[in-house]
Amino acid sequence: MNRSIAVLLFFTLAGCTIPKTPQVVGGNQSLGLVRLGFDVPALQRAKIDDYLALATATKQCQNWGFDHAVRYGDPITTCSVISGTQCMNESVILNYQCQGRVFTTAQPVY
Repeated sequence: MNRSIAVLLFFTLAGCTIPKTPQVVGGNQSLGLVRLGFDVPALQRAKIDDYLALATATKQCQNWGFDHAVRYGDPITTCSVISGTQCMNESVILNYQCQGRVFTTAQPVY
């Protein structure tokens, strides 16, 4: 009886949706490309806050001198840990394009 409850509890919890916060994992400043990433363990689904992800990408763009970021393309999902035929951990990459180059005017030297 206890074993069946434990198995049922495992499968109930294993399919849970977990919140994930994407972090900057790469990019190209000269092209204005920002890559955000996060990992998803086996048997779980990830839910990201799109506004928080966009804010993270925009902050990186602004550090590079751009105005804002725009998400483009579909998420890129790859298996990062394989055990036999089962994927134990997926890596997800989101791509953003920096837009609105901010030009600063230099003060004239007299």
